Amino acid sequence: MEILSAIFGVVLILIVLGDAFETVVLPRRVTRRVRLARLFFRSTWLPWSALLHWISSGKRRETYLSFYGPLSLLLLLMVWATGLIFGFALLHWANGSAIDLAKGSPGFSTDLYFSGTNFFTLGLGDVTPRTPMARALTALEAGMGFGFLALVIGYLPALNQSFSRREVNISLLDARGGSPPTAAEMLRRHSYDQRLEDLRQLLGEWELWSAELLESHLSYPVLAFFRSQHDNQSWLGALTAILDTCAFVMAEFEGPCERQAELTFAMARHAVVDLALIFRRPPREPEKDRLPLEQLEHLRANLEANGLKLRRGSSADQKLIELRQMYEPYVNSLSSYLAITIPPWIPEAGPADNWQTSAWGTDSGFQRADVPRGSKKEHF
Repeated sequence: MEILSAIFGVVLILIVLGDAFETVVLPRRVTRRVRLARLFFRSTWLPWSALLHWISSGKRRETYLSFYGPLSLLLLLMVWATGLIFGFALLHWANGSAIDLAKGSPGFSTDLYFSGTNFFTLGLGDVTPRTPMARALTALEAGMGFGFLALVIGYLPALNQSFSRREVNISLLDARGGSPPTAAEMLRRHSYDQRLEDLRQLLGEWELWSAELLESHLSYPVLAFFRSQHDNQSWLGALTAILDTCAFVMAEFEGPCERQAELTFAMARHAVVDLALIFRRPPREPEKDRLPLEQLEHLRANLEANGLKLRRGSSADQKLIELRQMYEPYVNSLSSYLAITIPPWIPEAGPADNWQTSAWGTDSGFQRADVPRGSKKEHF
């Protein structure tokens, strides 16, 4: 029993240290299917998201989901710490519980308590090691606990910085693509006076954003569970709107903006597919067509009314369908798993953008220079 306990303790410590290293330190995707962190997130997210059926209010649902990301991160750190404490307790027990007590005889519960005080470097002194092996285990665990806590302290700021960088462009997209952002609104707001150069610049910025999203969320997948500040904004919704915009430009536009759309589409699609792979979500076709033919014709008519020249014909229609097939199944799968609503192609008439509202209602006195006064989303 002592040999089996020692082996199990060593294996448990190595598993926890390896998982923490892969999750926090290793700056690349881990393809191994069985991982402690992956099992933890899958076993906690599914029951957490299942409780959404009991919450009817959309705002309360988003508030409830927003707690999971930070809370799961803290729980994962607790799981790691518990595993290390339990592993060293097994080693002490396999060593014959070679510790001195002021009262009573030592047992596994004492080994577990002693391991906990060593890991957090409390140094209470009520339990002390008696043999050289026990002293060596004590010193090893104390150093490991100190290093683990230092790693955690450095891990949390890195996550917060990655989250903040992700949210900056999402917030900027509010005035450029609507709330929530849609391809139709994004194209319309960049079509006045045929200012496609502004659209090309926007897509260039989102090519870089997509690359940063891919790198940060592959290194720290827990960021995918962190929700945006506003209920009608999300990283997946923004990414979908950009992919929709790029697909439409590639199929319907001609000129320098088309090349930038191809580059942004490639990067954004790469991010969507890799993240679907990380969460083991196979592509799944949407139950409802996001852009029926009548809406597509309505979108074309509105853009042409603003002076844009679009391609017409079956070749443009077919290309748009093929491009949508490259990303919509992956977006739909991630949307279902992460409980994130993806925006439509064309915005519904209703609330104003986030920047036009406040806690006291809609501030209708503010007006964008490229939006005719009195019009919001009703023209679509």
